[in-house]
Amino acid sequence: MMWQVPGGTYWNPFGELARVNREMSRLADAFRGVQGIDAGDFPAASMWTNEDQTLMTVELPDVNPEELDITVKDTVLTLRGKREEEALGENEKYIRQERGTGSFVRSFSLPHRVDSEKVSAEYRNGILYLTLPRRDMDKPRKIAVKADTA
Repeated sequence: MMWQVPGGTYWNPFGELARVNREMSRLADAFRGVQGIDAGDFPAASMWTNEDQTLMTVELPDVNPEELDITVKDTVLTLRGKREEEALGENEKYIRQERGTGSFVRSFSLPHRVDSEKVSAEYRNGILYLTLPRRDMDKPRKIAVKADTA
């Protein structure tokens, strides 16, 4: 769709929006390149839940587990860490580098509030295993119905 503007020229607002979108994407790509790992890509995580807890696995190869910062506030779990760049030898250079390096922060919304005293985290073979127990007061409770049978 084109609109004629004073002076006899034509203006395409949708073309302008597409141009702005391309520029924003280019800037975002450049920013991610400077900042390190894209939070949307790393770390990959899986989460599932039941009545008592939420369980998570998070892929963190080559991340030092002692440098991970895991916090839970209300219903948000935040994971912070860093993956160091691999040191190359004197005559070595990358042909392909798909694994990002640098600092990352990733937050996850939890389906319930967590009993922070009972949270456990274990790191094995590059995978972080988290158990996030539901607070007792937030667990589903069955309500008994009293009936007058007389």
